[in-house]
Amino acid sequence: AGNQIEIFGESLEARYLQLMGEYIKFPENGYAGQDVIDTVKNIIRDYKDSLLSMPSPERRQAMIDYALQEKIGYIKNTLKGFGIEYDVWFSEKTLHQSGSIDQVINYLRERDYVYEADGALWFKSTLFGDEKDEVLTRTNGLPTYFAADIAYHLNKFERGFDWVINIWGADHHGHVARMKGAMQALGYDPARLDILLMQLVRLYRGGEVVRMSKRTGTTISLDELIEEVGRDAARFFFVLRSPDSHLDFDMELAKQKSQENPVYYVQYAHARICSIFKQAAGADVVLKPIEDIDVQLLKEKEEVELLRKIADFPEEIAIASRTLAPQRIARYVLDLAGLFHSYYNHFRVINKDKDLEQARLALMGITRITIKNALDILGVNAPEQM
Repeated sequence: AGNQIEIFGESLEARYLQLMGEYIKFPENGYAGQDVIDTVKNIIRDYKDSLLSMPSPERRQAMIDYALQEKIGYIKNTLKGFGIEYDVWFSEKTLHQSGSIDQVINYLRERDYVYEADGALWFKSTLFGDEKDEVLTRTNGLPTYFAADIAYHLNKFERGFDWVINIWGADHHGHVARMKGAMQALGYDPARLDILLMQLVRLYRGGEVVRMSKRTGTTISLDELIEEVGRDAARFFFVLRSPDSHLDFDMELAKQKSQENPVYYVQYAHARICSIFKQAAGADVVLKPIEDIDVQLLKEKEEVELLRKIADFPEEIAIASRTLAPQRIARYVLDLAGLFHSYYNHFRVINKDKDLEQARLALMGITRITIKNALDILGVNAPEQM
């Protein structure tokens, strides 16, 4: 549904006819990327020339249906490789086929939240703080995307969710008030709907912005980014900044094996602590139960700072969860790694003073556990050696 899908269909059809030997001009605003050509080649592989005899609208729809299934499959594989799996995939088409959109419009009509003007049906979104009322049904009688989106959100609440969290691009900021208003008009508490607006990501390579355009086909896919910088670096860099901040993703920095690279800096802290325990094992040092260790020996300023930072971790998790701010965990573990590296550079853990050695090993143990737990939350590996 929507104008972009129509343009996508025109692009597929044009490439199909071109590859089948017909001379046809490619749409000026079409999708010119290699991925469209690859999809059309797959269509030709499966359908040969059978689409040539179809009327253009039917041919486009058949190609759109094929391409969407293929693209969704690609997206699922990409997300799986990135460590993300959705439990439910919902098709907008089902809202049209089931009558859900008509139903939600009728709900709003019954509550006197719609009116007709200029041949269209409008939602009184200004009653809920929106700058202007929004069209639900166009002059041609077809529902808008907004109408379908209301039906989709109603479906979420009707499935029994207490809290609905949306992640939208920042260019959709104007839709927030009207969507919350629509839920309120339907009898739901708008506070149960949270909408996070994500700013754009700019990729940098060699100090230069990587220019991208879906239309011209000059893009870097998430698969390509993961292949170049690795999954751990990609995940950590993405979560470092809050959603409402632009992210400048330095691809060269993400590949560096240096302490300037934040994900390497954190992972190296974990690996360093693992090496301390290997060194201890090599010296036949066995960590005693915590109740047999004199932790009062941890008197250095850096040791107290580490202990205090570790003690903050449960509250950091609670705040991050409550405020939908996973970047807090990334910042926390980065700070914790910094405290550890500073401590490591100034103090010896394996020590002639065996009681102090035990206390410092215990400190290293809880630091390692905390770093690993934080990285686990972020979906980033905690290597034992680097």
